[in-house]
Amino acid sequence: MSPRNKSVFLAGAPCHKAAMKKLDRLPTREEFAHVTDWVFDLDNTLYPHHVNLFAQIDKNMTAYVAELLSLEPAEAKKLQKEYYRDHGTTLQGLMIHHGIDPNDFLERAHAIDYSVVPANPDLGDAIKALPGRKFIFTNGSVAHAEMTARALGILDHFDNIFDIVAAGYLPKPAGDTYDKFMSLHRVDTQHAAMFEDLPRNLLVPKALGMKTILLVPRNLEYEFAEAWETSSDADEQIDYVTEDLAGFLRRVVAEA
Repeated sequence: MSPRNKSVFLAGAPCHKAAMKKLDRLPTREEFAHVTDWVFDLDNTLYPHHVNLFAQIDKNMTAYVAELLSLEPAEAKKLQKEYYRDHGTTLQGLMIHHGIDPNDFLERAHAIDYSVVPANPDLGDAIKALPGRKFIFTNGSVAHAEMTARALGILDHFDNIFDIVAAGYLPKPAGDTYDKFMSLHRVDTQHAAMFEDLPRNLLVPKALGMKTILLVPRNLEYEFAEAWETSSDADEQIDYVTEDLAGFLRRVVAEA
């Protein structure tokens, strides 16, 4: 789906009826009774958008691109976002076009202050109550995922973290990366659910038969987002939309 063909949610823009219905549609225990594998993206998914932890990473990536290519900050930001859009991550674009060392990039990108992430015991309880296995599937690094999940107080509730290194640096939404994750952990996609903040990263999970849940900001207010990062009426790969992950999870394990 071309981003140019998508009408998007942005702060101040009119909300689209089809997507609003998804936001208003509450899950039931019965609809998720078959799920035995729960797969969560990390950034802007396990913590809400308004925490804005990724803004620090974004700043570090811009600085890296500016230093690497001797660009002014505005030029570096523009190129960084182009690589992110076209290749799934800024890292992948830099590897393809400039042959950088991915480990150095990841270390510098994730040199951030995790103290801004508030502990979320309600989310921890909700994840712990889910039947079956729980995974973090991120385009970031294991170290970043561990630091973030530890700050949230939820790290111990996950069975494994699949990161960009395990993916061979090929990020979501690449189909081969999903295949690698599913094969490694023997995930039956007909009995799995995927939670993400980027609509395009739910295309493959939906095609594989997974339940798909999009995390959005409170009141659908995207303060900093590219058009392609947000949801639209045309996103048929999305089964549910929620702005409250803990609340959503509590409903799917609620007593009948």
